[in-house]
Amino acid sequence: MEKKGYNQAIELLHSCVTPDGFLASPTEQANYRRIWARDGVVIGLSALLSGDTELIKTFKQTLETLAHYQGPHGEIPSNVDTLTQRVSYGGTTGRIDSDLWFIIGCGEYWQATGDNDFIERMMPVIEKVRFLLGAWEYNNRGLLYVPQAGDWSDEYLHSGYILYDQVLYYQALRTICHIHSHIHGTMDHALVEKTTHLKHLVRTNYWFDHKDEDDGDIYHRVLYNKGKKAAPHRQGDYCYWMPSFSPIGYSYRFDAFANVLVSLFDIADDEQRKCVNHFINETVHDEMPLLPAFSPVVQPMDRDWEELQMTFSYTFKNKPFEYHNGGLWPMLTGFYVADLVKQDEIQIAKKHMAAIHNANALVMDDKEWSFPEFVHGQRFTSGGTFNQGWSAAAAVIGEHTLNNQTLFRIHE
Repeated sequence: MEKKGYNQAIELLHSCVTPDGFLASPTEQANYRRIWARDGVVIGLSALLSGDTELIKTFKQTLETLAHYQGPHGEIPSNVDTLTQRVSYGGTTGRIDSDLWFIIGCGEYWQATGDNDFIERMMPVIEKVRFLLGAWEYNNRGLLYVPQAGDWSDEYLHSGYILYDQVLYYQALRTICHIHSHIHGTMDHALVEKTTHLKHLVRTNYWFDHKDEDDGDIYHRVLYNKGKKAAPHRQGDYCYWMPSFSPIGYSYRFDAFANVLVSLFDIADDEQRKCVNHFINETVHDEMPLLPAFSPVVQPMDRDWEELQMTFSYTFKNKPFEYHNGGLWPMLTGFYVADLVKQDEIQIAKKHMAAIHNANALVMDDKEWSFPEFVHGQRFTSGGTFNQGWSAAAAVIGEHTLNNQTLFRIHE
């Protein structure tokens, strides 16, 4: 299964190749046949691990295409249709994580290939993005403020100071630090200080077992204390990073992507990793141990249900156990496999790796190896768009990191 799953994944990634970069999916559905920032970088990370020359070349072209269509204020497109010249920077709001993934992708491509000409050409583009991100802090206090529908969970109830975006911001700033040092031969000490401060902000404001109650990095003392008091009761190892807070308070559902990335980027310590692993182990189903986007599921009897039903672009996708509302994602699980290997939790990583292959092999529209976007959280059937490039990327990322390859080359 491992060999077949990997080969099928590489085959699908090649079907996502175009002269302008990676398609999110070769499937003729909605706007998936476009060059996407977020999907393109995730696929690109798997391309770098694979060593496949054509895939690596396409990753570079993906980044070049996104840079070519940069907006007037520094915005990196959410997606581009190069045939019709249609460019989207987001739907009802912009997609902040497109900018973050773009910077990370540029740095990872450069580190993997040593293409100094590329990174020097990209630096003016990256600096415009950096300036825009600083403006999106709004109050100049270190955290990005993300509107609803402002990142990958675009039809979910999620806004404010979202952990997922802060963690990507941290890695993007680390990436810019490395690029600056290469180009100028010296560190940008103000940027290094800003990056370190962001790490402290994340560690202080999103993990309620923080012991130093007088820590000056608490973003808003009253909001923090109210959020901590209202948080779900925790017992022993059973805890995780809070997904977000806003002027009206904290939200408490488990955000899998954020909790994995906060570990992969070395913001979490070993005790925090242990807690999150325990929570995930108690959350995933043995039959299909894939990570849900968010949990617990928003149900029709919940107070959030009515608002969730109103949050969509074309059709309502977030039925219970589907899409972001408890749907299980091979893509997220691929990043978790990489994180588990980094923690030397090899047997657990292999269990989740097998789940990725089993999910990618599911039948959809009478087609085996459908590489679904997500898997239903109760029935374990395929859902969303099939032939999803980043579901294939998950298989490649998982297999190569299990063979001791590093997913992110830029680190402290």
